[in-house]
Amino acid sequence: MTLWNYMGWDNASTVAQEVQRPQRNYPRAMLIATGLVALTYVLPLAAVALAGIPAEQFSTGAWTDAAREVVGPWLALCVVVGGTINGFGMFNALMMSYTRVPYALAEEGMLPKVIARRTETGVPWVSVLLCSVAWALALRMSFERLISIDLMLYGGALVLEFIALVVLRVKEPELARPFRVPGGLWGAVTMGVGPTLLIGFALWAARGERVAGLPALGFAGIVAAAGPLIYLIAKTVRRAV
Repeated sequence: MTLWNYMGWDNASTVAQEVQRPQRNYPRAMLIATGLVALTYVLPLAAVALAGIPAEQFSTGAWTDAAREVVGPWLALCVVVGGTINGFGMFNALMMSYTRVPYALAEEGMLPKVIARRTETGVPWVSVLLCSVAWALALRMSFERLISIDLMLYGGALVLEFIALVVLRVKEPELARPFRVPGGLWGAVTMGVGPTLLIGFALWAARGERVAGLPALGFAGIVAAAGPLIYLIAKTVRRAV
C-alpha cells in the first residue's frame, strides 16, 4: 500500500512541454510534494495512535470511522468531503498525464490517428474518452486487486525506465539533457536498485490476489505482454503502409 501511494512521480514527464521552466519547477514541486505527502501520512497516523485506535481496525473507509469515534459526526463529514476533493484532484491530474500517452502513440502512428484528435484548446478528447471507458470498466474490481495490477504494470514500466537510464548513460553519455541525474553511470545504477528491489517485494507480497480466476500478477502479466505484441503489429502495419 505504501509503495502504491508513493507511485506516480514520473507521470509529470508526459506533460513537461506544457509546464513553464520544467527544469526549475519540477524539482521544486517534487520536493515540496514529497514533504506534503509524508506530512499527510504522519499527522493522521500519529493522531490515531494517540487516540488508542488499534491498527488492525483500519480498512477502506476507516478514516471516517476514526474521525467519528475521536471527535464526532461533523469531523467524519469533513473527512468524506476532503477525501472527495482529494480524489477529484488526483483523478484530474492522472487524466491529464495518462491521456497524453495514447495521444502521443497515435501521433507516432502506433495507434489509429483518430485518437490524436484534439479540441480547439488542445485537449485530446478521443484519448480522454477511451481512457475514461477503460477506468470505468475497472470499477467493479476490489481496491486490493487494482493495487496488485497497478503494481505489476506500473512497477514494470518504472523498472524499464531505470534500465533505459543506464543504457543511455552507456550509449549516449554526451546526449544533451535538460536535467541529469548526478553520479555518472554508477549514479544511474544506484538510482534504480532500491526501487527495483522494493517493487519486487511488493509483487511477491501481492501474489495471493486473483482477477477473473487468474492470479492478479498473472493477469497483469498478460496485459503487459499484450503491449509489445500490439507494438510489433502496429510497427508491421506502419511499414506496410
